[in-house]
Amino acid sequence: MQDAITAILNRYDLTGRYLDKAAVTQLESFFSSGLDRIKIAEIINNQATNILKEASAQLYEEQPELLRPGGNSYTTRRYAACLRDIEYYLRYTSYALIAGNTNILDQRVLNGLKDTYNSLSVPLAPTVRSIQLLQEIIEEELELQSITRKDIVQEPFQHLINALSEQDL
Repeated sequence: MQDAITAILNRYDLTGRYLDKAAVTQLESFFSSGLDRIKIAEIINNQATNILKEASAQLYEEQPELLRPGGNSYTTRRYAACLRDIEYYLRYTSYALIAGNTNILDQRVLNGLKDTYNSLSVPLAPTVRSIQLLQEIIEEELELQSITRKDIVQEPFQHLINALSEQDL
């Protein structure tokens, strides 16, 4: 896993260059958003159970066919696996949010996901929708707590959504 600082330094180290104005600006942006990143991660940590409960309830309300016979969440085992996966998305996006870098999402979530989901015949659309719901719920909570930096939340969630939307599952 890399954080924003390591990613910037590695990029410049590989090319044998000193940090230029663009790199310093990126570092300043990361550091200036640090307190908001911590506050947002704290919200996610403290409310993870409720966030997951609300996201899954909305998902199954929107797509009840997932719970019916033949649906991908039909049977207790499959339902539990779906909830586990949604929890993984939330947890790993919180790590990426703190790090200011989506590298961990590529390493721990996206790599191998296509093969796994293909082998299990897991549809992509509900997965993407569950990630969108997580983002929406967190953004609503940020509004309630007067935190305006939604971009911090959007970056890791949109990274997952975009990557999964590009995959031919």
